[in-house]
Amino acid sequence: MASPSQELRASNLGALWAIIAMLCFSINDVLVKFLSGDYPLYQVIWFRTIFGLAFILFVIVPITGSPAMLRTKRLRTHIIRGLCVVFANLCFFLGLASMPLAEAVAIFFISPLLISIFSVVFLKETVGPRRWAAIGMGMVGVLIVLRPGTSAFQLAALLPLVAAVGYASLHMMTRRIGISENTTSMAFYIQLTFFIFSSLAALLTFDGRFDVYDHPSLEFLFRAWVWPTPRDLLLMAALGLTSSTGGFMISRAYSRSEAALVAPMEYIAMPMAVFWGLTVFGEWPDSMAWAGIALIMVSGLVLIWRETVARRRMALDAPTRL
Repeated sequence: MASPSQELRASNLGALWAIIAMLCFSINDVLVKFLSGDYPLYQVIWFRTIFGLAFILFVIVPITGSPAMLRTKRLRTHIIRGLCVVFANLCFFLGLASMPLAEAVAIFFISPLLISIFSVVFLKETVGPRRWAAIGMGMVGVLIVLRPGTSAFQLAALLPLVAAVGYASLHMMTRRIGISENTTSMAFYIQLTFFIFSSLAALLTFDGRFDVYDHPSLEFLFRAWVWPTPRDLLLMAALGLTSSTGGFMISRAYSRSEAALVAPMEYIAMPMAVFWGLTVFGEWPDSMAWAGIALIMVSGLVLIWRETVARRRMALDAPTRL
């Protein structure tokens, strides 16, 4: 049995890994948005995946074990989980091409609310009135950021919302697979799914035959393949490094530490998005956007707190085995 000091050290490491993961994902978002004006999305993902797979196979696997740890008896579940990530990434990155970074990230953070709803529908879990109130608060925050029915509303702003559905589905799959699979194999099969998808997309659209739309998101989706400059190739390599490292770190954080400690760390991505939006793209949310962002963040943190309380209560009520 681990001593209290060892448990504290593991918890602190879990929080640190989550912070590193959020930094990696934040840099990933910035690089994708930066590259979205010159390259098609499938090409950015293809190069990111090549470098990401190389990093997993030649760095993470030797550090954490051996190639044997990539063997699995749950390949179909890995593929479905990978497709959830592909779907979430595609929608989110396409949204980034058309809207401010901070607002896209804020809308995406509705995912904890969706996870709570999905847990009721698919896992038959119970959600109390306070958690339902937090979910309602978050939905209001999203509506404030989206501003439907006004001139500020744009359809592309719905993409991060759809991406959050994919991310919530990913968490449902992770709950099913996380007990029997290691974090390295989960990161590997996600990258492998990205490689297969982006390769097929490249074969179908490399010549730009579908690039007939005058919209930033659709141009990013269908633009013809362009060989990257040396600088942009380095940025795509950085994408591979940050995506694979972030995926590995966040999986490790949740597997080695309490979710109650790790989940709030994910919200560090929000101030990071504001910082990058201002310094790199010259974006600053207006007062309405700030109000919506605040409601989304508060609702997500309330949900995390209520889930922690519920889990501790269940643990105390559970019979002790002698």
